[in-house]
This record gives sequence, structure tokens and C-alpha cells, in this order.
Amino acid sequence: MKKAAAPSILCAVMLLAIAVIAEAQQPKKVPQIGVLRSIPLTPGTKTYSETFRQGLRELGWVEGQNVMIEHRYAEGKYERLPDLAAELVRLNVNVIFAGDSSAALAAKRATSTIPIVFNTLGDPVRTGLVTSLARPGGNLTGLAGLGPELSGKRLELLKEIVPALTRVALLVNPSNPDIADPTIQETEVAARSLAVQLQVVKVSEPDKLKGAFSAMTRERANAVMVVSDPMFAGQRQRILGLVEKSRLPAIYVETSWVPGGGLMSYAPSLPGQFRRAAYYVDKILKGAKPADLPVEQPTKFEFVVNLKTAKQIGVTIPPEVLARANRLIK
Repeated sequence: MKKAAAPSILCAVMLLAIAVIAEAQQPKKVPQIGVLRSIPLTPGTKTYSETFRQGLRELGWVEGQNVMIEHRYAEGKYERLPDLAAELVRLNVNVIFAGDSSAALAAKRATSTIPIVFNTLGDPVRTGLVTSLARPGGNLTGLAGLGPELSGKRLELLKEIVPALTRVALLVNPSNPDIADPTIQETEVAARSLAVQLQVVKVSEPDKLKGAFSAMTRERANAVMVVSDPMFAGQRQRILGLVEKSRLPAIYVETSWVPGGGLMSYAPSLPGQFRRAAYYVDKILKGAKPADLPVEQPTKFEFVVNLKTAKQIGVTIPPEVLARANRLIK
């Protein structure tokens, strides 16, 4: 009996060795990252996407070598997000990076199993993306940009450069309530404390922008605040042209508006946010669960001023305000 067992043991060992060799010879599956964004593909968008890739490279992930990236852009059309999110789910990507609130909500509705990393300017607890910042729960985590919460600071800056400011227009997209509604609320509070009247101008379609600026002029607004929105981003040059034509001092949520002609911006460092998002993706690809990764809030903010634009619209920015700028565009 003992002699008969020896060949059986030898055969089992050989089969095991063959299986191990075969498994080692099979190519490892390259992980996939799905990127979902509401915003149109613009030079600014490309810059942020490259910053995200750079963050991945710094962590050892090189697109086309040991990771693949599938991009889906809604081009500012929110109704496309559910289908685009569903596409990424069908591809069975390892993690989804949602670059804004609307994209994150669409991804959350599309899957409860695939990990999702978001980068949003809104409050992820208020919008229902996570249970809490410290304990996200579920399959989502990421970065919160404090966009609405900074509205008061932006209004203060407008008041400093326009001391006679009595009425400010707030340009928002009602189709994006997760950003528009809290921004209106925060700005109303700040306006009351600064004795400034707030004119909320709601625009959800590009062809309504011209009429919106006519309403600002008609109502004698002294300045305008442009809220972050994918549709506005797609109409950036048109909005900048309308602002210049109306000669209204304006402040923007995203720094990328200023080099193109915007007067000033006060915002978290968006390139830094996108680079930091790569850290979350890296952790998840290495086995971490989103529920165990606390949502991060920004600690670095940028105040950028375009001196050329100020001169064109006849605005003199006080030296003490310029001294606080992180960057001056001449």
C-alpha cells in the first residue's frame, strides 16, 4: 500500500507545480480607473486631468503600462451622466474618479460596489454622497472643496476693491442645485452682514446668458460672482466677454478663469485637489476601502488677480489687497 501511494503523491506534486507555473505565466490584469466628469473637455480640464495623471505617476501608476484610464465627459449636459456612469460600471473598472458633485451622484446611483473617489466643491454630507466626513461609509470617499462656504470671503474681496458696492449679482445654474442652493444661502448671509443687496441670477441654458447680464445692468449691479458650474465652464469665453462688456468687477470660484481675462478668484488649489485625488485612488487600488478613508477638506487656498483686466474695466485694487494675492497676472 505504501509503494502504491508514492506515485499518487508524486503525481499530485507535479500537477500542483504545473498549475503554479501556468498561473505565473498568465499576464496580470491591468487595473482600470474610470474618470467621470460633468465639465466639458477644455484646456483647463486637460490641465486638471494631467495633474491627476501626474499624481498617479508619482505613486507608481503609469497610464498604458500598469494602469488604464477610461474617460467619460458629459460636456456640461447633466442628463448624460447616468449613461456615462453606467458605461464605466459595465466596463467593471476598479475605481471611479468623479471630478464634481453631479458626476459623483451619478456614479453613486450607478453602483454600490465599485469604489468611487470624488472631488467636489459642495458638501458631500449635505448632498448624500457620504454619511460623514470622518466616516464616509459605503463605497465613496474623496475631497470636499468648500465652494459654497467660501462665498462670504469672495464677497468681502469684492467689497474691498469696490468700497461703494451696494448690489452684487450672483450667477448660478439652478440645474445644479447641490452647488447653487448652498451658495445662495451662504452668500445671502454674507451680503446681509456687509449691507449689500444680492441679486440672484439663474441661468440653466447658454442662450440665456446674454439676457442675464442685461438684467444685471438693468438692476444696477456693481459686481458679479460667478458660481462654479460645468455649463458655465463650457461657456467660459462667452461669460468673460459679457463680463468685460458690462464692465463689472467679477470674482470666480475657479482660478483657471483669471488668466483668460477674469478679474480675480479665490478658491482651493484645484490642481492640488486633483493630485490629491490620485492618493485616494492609489490607496483603493492597493486594497483600502472607501469607507475607511476620511473625506479630506482643503487647507491651501489661492487668491489670484488679473491686473490687466482691472485696468481695462477701470478698477483700482488697493495695495493691501494686492499684497494678499498668491499670484498677480500682468
